[in-house]
Amino acid sequence: MDTKKELIGDFKNAGRKWRQSGDPEEVRVHDFLDKKLGKAIPYGVYDMVNNQGWVSVGIDHDTAQFAVHSIRQWWKQMGRRRFPRAGELLITADGGGSNSHRSRLWKVSLQALADELGLSLHLCHFPPGTSKWNRIEHRLFSFITQNWRGRPLVSHQAVVSLIASTTTRTGLIVKAALDTNHYETAVKFTDEQLNRLRLTPHSIHGDWNYNLTPRRKN
Repeated sequence: MDTKKELIGDFKNAGRKWRQSGDPEEVRVHDFLDKKLGKAIPYGVYDMVNNQGWVSVGIDHDTAQFAVHSIRQWWKQMGRRRFPRAGELLITADGGGSNSHRSRLWKVSLQALADELGLSLHLCHFPPGTSKWNRIEHRLFSFITQNWRGRPLVSHQAVVSLIASTTTRTGLIVKAALDTNHYETAVKFTDEQLNRLRLTPHSIHGDWNYNLTPRRKN
């Protein structure tokens, strides 16, 4: 899993596409945020085994709750049909950003997801400086970028449509949807709240690798 940020509007997008001669598409020279249109936050979940991806396109803030909700949507829309007998999920992610291994909100939100889905979640974060080995970069986001090259991302719906139309010769399938939820920032949790999590660090680099198991419901 990983995330990107894209400005919405008639901004230049790297790459080229064919248009009728004498009919160029005009774009802005400078990429300053358009406050009315805002930005898009594509958060992707990539299934390495089946070469399938899910992308939630956020419109608000890239928070840990948004990241975890993207996992939730992937599971509901794609994952549970593909893995009906699953009792656990292995999730690999970068070490910073909304899914930072230091984020308390990230871990609390994951615990809530584990409780909701009844799945054990195994988290493995890439160490600092190694995010380029994240498979989602090479197998999902790179092809999305190729698909919308040379096209201004003029609306959130355009972003969703371009992502969902991404395919490859190897059979990549991508589904996408707009996430219109609003996510609070600067949400804090106490040590006591963190201690209530069913979090078990791995024996090797437990700060980067850990399990979250569902809590029993009363």
